[in-house]
Amino acid sequence: IANYQFGERYDQWRKIYNQKSKIVIGARSAIFAPIKNLGIIIIDEEHDMSYKSDTTPRYNTSYVAKCICTHEKIPLVVGSATPSIDTYYKACNKKIELLKLTKRANESNLPEISVVDMKEELESGNKTMFSRNLYEHMKTNLENKEQTILFLNRRGHSTFVMCRDCGFVAKCRNCNISLTYHSKENKLKCHYCGYETNNYYVCPVCKSKNIRYFGAGTQKIEQEVKKIFPNASTIRMDIDTVTTKGSHEKLLNRFKNENIDVLIGTQMVVKGHHFPNVTLVGVLAADTSLNVDDYRSGERTFQTLTQVSGRAGRESLKGRVVIQTYNPDDYSIIYSKNNDFISLYNKEIKIRNQLKYPPFCDIFLIGVTGTDENEVIKTSYKIYDILKIDLKENINIFTPMPAPISKIKNNYRWRLIIKHQLNNNIISIINNMLDKIEKLKLKNTRLYVDVNPNNMG
Repeated sequence: IANYQFGERYDQWRKIYNQKSKIVIGARSAIFAPIKNLGIIIIDEEHDMSYKSDTTPRYNTSYVAKCICTHEKIPLVVGSATPSIDTYYKACNKKIELLKLTKRANESNLPEISVVDMKEELESGNKTMFSRNLYEHMKTNLENKEQTILFLNRRGHSTFVMCRDCGFVAKCRNCNISLTYHSKENKLKCHYCGYETNNYYVCPVCKSKNIRYFGAGTQKIEQEVKKIFPNASTIRMDIDTVTTKGSHEKLLNRFKNENIDVLIGTQMVVKGHHFPNVTLVGVLAADTSLNVDDYRSGERTFQTLTQVSGRAGRESLKGRVVIQTYNPDDYSIIYSKNNDFISLYNKEIKIRNQLKYPPFCDIFLIGVTGTDENEVIKTSYKIYDILKIDLKENINIFTPMPAPISKIKNNYRWRLIIKHQLNNNIISIINNMLDKIEKLKLKNTRLYVDVNPNNMG
């Protein structure tokens, strides 16, 4: 079993190398395990973004697995209840074989899913984070001693802190991003570089005390649940509560074995968990993954909603799901309500064909980062000029622009995007550009190339 603790990882590595293990289970790094007589590779939840490494060394587990299986002449099995559009496209075009599982485990029925328009809730005077529908279902669950999962993919208490008099927003000193308020420690934290500072009670700009908290994270949801249902037991699972070794399993075991009423969590609660007594799932902000700078936002919203919905009613008890959104007419939310992957696929594949997105082309993101902003900008345009000369007219290259988050850990960030099929010609052109930039011997700037990146930042 691949493990993130280096000592244990080494022990497991030796065990695998000495052929004392017949089955290797692990995260993406397990693909490099030294198995001498490999017979099959299985990638579960193949759509999951974590299979692709966005840091050095950059690799995609699925691509590595395919190369290994081709070389060893062994089968590769990828599985998912919500496959990626790219993978399903390959199956539809007979590039891979499609096998279908049409029934849930234990023959259980799919949960009943309802979508709540939070605009209507506001208009009717409900200003809480819980719709009346979700509140009533939670109340019923507590009375019946059944468990509830509340999903919000945003940790902390509030997403940003602002002065309502002058508009000052507390930002990280190292990154171009607002700080998140964490109520337990009474600190403001950056979720990118880890910087933290004391909470503001007086605005540093205008000296006003009119400081307010906006947005909601898992900490705030936990507080609200305790306020509305004071007798309910709660547990929270996010990156702030599972920092120590084994804490993830301990939390899950506590929720299951102690029959805790409400589990509040981020992406961690979405996949793979089996809780027989969970009959209600509440999605508090289904729009979070819709409002991102990514062509896969609809696909990922559908995957997240479908996966988290699957936590409810996994055995004999009937499951219910309440999805709260300000965009009830969005196709990804409608299709997730109806558990209709085929309609989502048909919609997405038509859009991607028109706009020339994967699987109809590949996206090359060339990132430029450095501590000297002027050098980063100059290097970005130098790359653009080199590529414009070498690239053919039918290859789309876009003008350099600042990344959506233009500074992280005191490094300025710019990007160039190329859209074209991955082939030897485009690889040669990019490698030639990298050789020319390397000869400039830049001191404060570095480059990276990411093919079909997880995020466009």
